[in-house]
Order: sequence, then C-alpha cells, then structure tokens
Amino acid sequence: MKHQTILILDCGSGDSLSIARQIRDFNVFCEIHPCDLSISSVKSIEPAGIILVGDQASKVNSEIFQLDIPVLGIGVDCAPQTVPENPDPGVLKNFLIDVCNCETNWTMKSFIKSAVHEIKEQVGNGRAICGLSGGIDSAVAAALVHQAIGDQLTCIYVDHGFMRKGETEQIIETFQKQLKMNLIHIDARERFVKKIAGITDPEQKRKIIGNEFVRVFEEEAAKIGDAKFLVQGTLYADIVESGTSQKGVIKSHHNVGGLPEDMELELVEPLKSLFKDEVRILAQELGLPEEIVWRHPFPGPGLAIRILGEIDFTKLEILREVDAIIIEEIKKAGLYRQIWQAFGVLTNARTVGVLDDERTYDYVVAVRAVTSEDAMTAQWFKMPYEVLDSISRRVMHEVKGVNRVVYDISSKPPATIEWE
Repeated sequence: MKHQTILILDCGSGDSLSIARQIRDFNVFCEIHPCDLSISSVKSIEPAGIILVGDQASKVNSEIFQLDIPVLGIGVDCAPQTVPENPDPGVLKNFLIDVCNCETNWTMKSFIKSAVHEIKEQVGNGRAICGLSGGIDSAVAAALVHQAIGDQLTCIYVDHGFMRKGETEQIIETFQKQLKMNLIHIDARERFVKKIAGITDPEQKRKIIGNEFVRVFEEEAAKIGDAKFLVQGTLYADIVESGTSQKGVIKSHHNVGGLPEDMELELVEPLKSLFKDEVRILAQELGLPEEIVWRHPFPGPGLAIRILGEIDFTKLEILREVDAIIIEEIKKAGLYRQIWQAFGVLTNARTVGVLDDERTYDYVVAVRAVTSEDAMTAQWFKMPYEVLDSISRRVMHEVKGVNRVVYDISSKPPATIEWE
C-alpha cells in the first residue's frame, strides 16, 4: 500500500526533523531530502505536497514550482506560501489536510501491512540473518521480518563483550525461548576487545566494531549456507546523524557509517523511515514484551563508546557494575519510564581518594540521564538528589576502581547524548 507522502526539502535548517515529527503526529507520512534533490527524484516520490525548511532556498530547483504540487515555505523567502519557523500546528494541519488533501491514515498498523509486503518482495524465497543486540531497534526489526518470512530468518546474537550486566542471558531467554525465533549465540568477546585494543578515537571504535560485526555475520551466513540478506534496525535518526549532502557527520552509527564497502549481504532495513517513539508503538503492535518495548536505547557498540580512551576487560567489568547500579536505583525510585536514557560513563580521568583510611587513585564515573522524544534533541534529567546520593554511595562502595561520581547536566545540542 503506497501512502501519500509530504516531501520536506532541507534548505540548511536544523528544524527539518521537528517539522517531520509534527507531520507524522497528524498520521501523514513524510520524508526529508536535501534541497538540491533532482526533479526526476521529486517526481518519482510523487509527493502530495512539498515543504521547504531553511534559508538556502536558492539551491532548490525552480522547476519544483512548476510541478502543480502545493509548496509551503518555513523561513524561506521564495515559496508561494511562507510561515515562520516552528509553525503553529494549525498551519501545518491546514496545509496537509485542506491544501494537499492528505488522508490521515499512516499508522503503525498500516505500516506493518506495507512493511511485511515489501520484505516479502525483497527477500522472496531467500534466507536472511539479523544482527540481534537485544535493544528495541533490532528486536522490532527481527519481529517484523519474522512476521514476513518466518523461519527464513535466523537471528544472530553476537556477544562482543560490550553488553550490560545480565543482558546476554536475557536476550537468549526472550528471543529463543519466548518468541521461538531461530537464534545463534556467538561468544566473540575476545575477538572484539582484541580488535579495538589501543584504539582511543571514538569514530575509529565505531567503525571497527561495525566492520567486525558484518564480518561475523558473513561468517555465520556462510555456515547457514544460502543467506543473502542482513536485517538491521537502522532508524531515520541514525541516517540523518550519520550525514547527508547538506549536513556533516555528527557521529557515525555502526549500522550506517561502519559498514564495509565490500559487504556481500544485501541490507534489509524495515525501520529506516521511523523515529524511535514510532518504533515503540510498532513494538507494542507486534506484541513484544514490555521489558523490550521500554528498555532504554543502547548503542550498537555498547559499553565500548562509554569508556573513554583505551578499553580492556577490567574497565568493561567496572562499567558493567556501575551501569547496573544506576539502572537499579532509577527503577527503585520509579523513574525509569520518565527517562529516555540513563547510563554511566567511565572516564579516563583518575583522582585521589580515601577508602578504609587508605589512599586511592581511581577512576571518575559520570552518570548521564536525559529526556527526549526521538534522540535528535535531549534535555538532562533533573534527577532527585536522594537518587543521585544512592547511586554515588553504592558505586563508590561496591565497585572497585571508582572513587568519584559526577552528574552530567549537558543538553543536546550542543552536547550529544552519548559521550563518544
């Protein structure tokens, strides 16, 4: 089923994603493209309407205004109808419903129907493998593809050594025993930690881990015999943050910027048009368990990008314990669902401390908690002092190697949610 599409042309603005979110809230599908999109590409999309966002409208091909398609400009001077930045929802609704005659029928139920059809068309009788991390993105991608092709899908869970405490056991229990999916568990901890030994640059870490992930998948695909497709939980925000022709790279996502050019598997990315909150709704529609639906986002490279500087098994165990304490205390306080993402960061700073009347020289841990809708912007969470106190006391007394805890009060932008 082909949905009506509103085409957003990004003319050098940071507001394109927020406009897109507002449009999706009206149950109308939209896509963001660079403002220099070719006329042939515009025609192939067959948009019901076009929205120009930003102040670089001179880059837009003037033929767009001759296509007999309604155009709305936001801070743009050359559009037939112009409104200020951050338009009133009523203005957008009028443009979508009254001007473009859009039907408000783009829902997660309709998305499932069209996505299943597209997956069947792409995969056919072939076999696919899915890199399962246990996070909601890969979980929903796996569930959606499994609904489309059933046992033609084999999920591969690679324990790269950067997972949270108890996560490996939980993943096996949920996907293999509860959801009855074909699941292969690969213990690759030594392989990955060795691969990034001595690496301190965060972009290098991401790219090395992404590359190694694909290599593991290819090896397992060869064992399966005839798998030709790789399922990934890539989201819209992943693609935007990893860079477009109009925007530089904020950070490379392992499933976008870290893929090797000579990869032999064809990608299946059923979620690449969705925002994170839409994925949660989709997860509920697919019947996934609550602990997966509401689990805080976790990056593909895992704890590897929450340890600043070089990585080794000792640092990983320190951060694993720290992370577990943070989540336990937040859940105990009833705050878990109010927070978009909470975690610890093991800095490479060490400070002097005192424990049992002895001098220590141990690591500084940063606690990070934010609220957000889609991870494109985020505000630091106003954590109650008593919760911070409990976290701090437990970390410093229960985790050997840490003698100082700080709280990160940076919002995105200008900071990012993750430290690396």
